[in-house]
Amino acid sequence: MAIKTSAYVDTSAFIAFLDRSDSYHAAFRGLFAAPPPLITSALVVAEGHSWFLRRYDRRRAAQFLAFINVLPDLRIQPFEAVELAAATAILKKFGDQDLTLADAHGLAVMRDSGISDCWSTDWHLGLDGGRLAIQR
Repeated sequence: MAIKTSAYVDTSAFIAFLDRSDSYHAAFRGLFAAPPPLITSALVVAEGHSWFLRRYDRRRAAQFLAFINVLPDLRIQPFEAVELAAATAILKKFGDQDLTLADAHGLAVMRDSGISDCWSTDWHLGLDGGRLAIQR
């Protein structure tokens, strides 16, 4: 049996999986059906919670957090001063791009963890050579 490689999960993947109206829902439903070990960022969790709160309501935002808390084999990378410095360096490296701080932190997490597979619909997460699960 082949060992599953870890993947970084961006906000767009969580949204697509949990929001049935998302055009990428079926694709991410398939990926989350048998996921490898996953890693995400504390900023992604914050973005996802905010998205469900603004788009829907407190109940859906709480459901998003409940999903994050029960997802097996998910590691959440914290965001502290060291991570801010790494993300800031990524923002400078790609200064010609409209990267969010969460995107930059995701790129740093993938680089530092040696992960090249990224579950995202945001092409920015492929700037450093990562392989996106979904190509727009």
